[in-house]
Amino acid sequence: MNNKKILITGGTGFIGYHLAKKCLKLNWSVTSLSTKKPKKIRKLKKVKYLIGDISDKKKLIKNIKPNSYDYVVNLAGYVDHSYKRKTMDSHYNGCKNLSLLFLNSKIKKFVQIGSSIEYGKIRSPQIENKLNYQKTFSVYGNAKLQSTKFLLNLNKKFNFPTTILRLYLVYGPAQDTNRVVPITIFNAIKDNNFDCSNGTQLRDFLFIDDLIKAIIKSLNNKKANGEIINIGTGKPIKIKDLIIKICDLVGSGKPEFGKISLRKDEIKRLYPKILKSKKLLNWKSNVSLEKGLITTIKYFRKYNN
Repeated sequence: MNNKKILITGGTGFIGYHLAKKCLKLNWSVTSLSTKKPKKIRKLKKVKYLIGDISDKKKLIKNIKPNSYDYVVNLAGYVDHSYKRKTMDSHYNGCKNLSLLFLNSKIKKFVQIGSSIEYGKIRSPQIENKLNYQKTFSVYGNAKLQSTKFLLNLNKKFNFPTTILRLYLVYGPAQDTNRVVPITIFNAIKDNNFDCSNGTQLRDFLFIDDLIKAIIKSLNNKKANGEIINIGTGKPIKIKDLIIKICDLVGSGKPEFGKISLRKDEIKRLYPKILKSKKLLNWKSNVSLEKGLITTIKYFRKYNN
């Protein structure tokens, strides 16, 4: 698998950074296409960074030569989901533009990074063959779901080599600091009193290294073409227990549960069945929650100094 060429859209983000880092270790040629330059902590010397927006069809066609790549991993999308038009544009229209650009190319795989929010009201543990074609809770969820439907249709009609990896919650070093794991770590390191919800929500947390292995495994896997595959641990934990665990590992921090109200549309249980990832990708998570948190805490202690 040496000398492969990969395009990572959204390559300057948390997942994109770790994926690019792994691909460089495999001696691959890595191109990142993102709307912004990478943060200093996520900049990699050998990556070719392009600035662009996949929702801008004309510029995309101008800047990206489809036959220059073996693989495409689509991680792009507007992060602030409160902007409805931009969210739909970047996630759905962007995915549409990108996949159509590569439709008649020689790429071996187009991996779409999906989201568990696509399941909408389907109860956990969620199974891939139960597609929810109703509107999900959010514009973001709907944009991701429409992208999935579009790609599956391309696969069915034109044998387009696409796989949709449906993620749950991913954490690890270099994650954006507005996420639950880094927020808790920083509060714990500073020994803060900090407000939390009651923490009864069940969530599935996957360490970033495990996710990257799943993405790499999907790239040369023809059996996974035209498939939606849940990527998670299958071992949910209550948010309250996660926060307590982080504080115990740090050795400080004073969470105050019940101080923040849950959102009205808060999903109480969100975790996957993961049989398909084992069957099709020969993949399952290997990093325990404790080990992953220790590695992440170590990184953010250094980052905080």
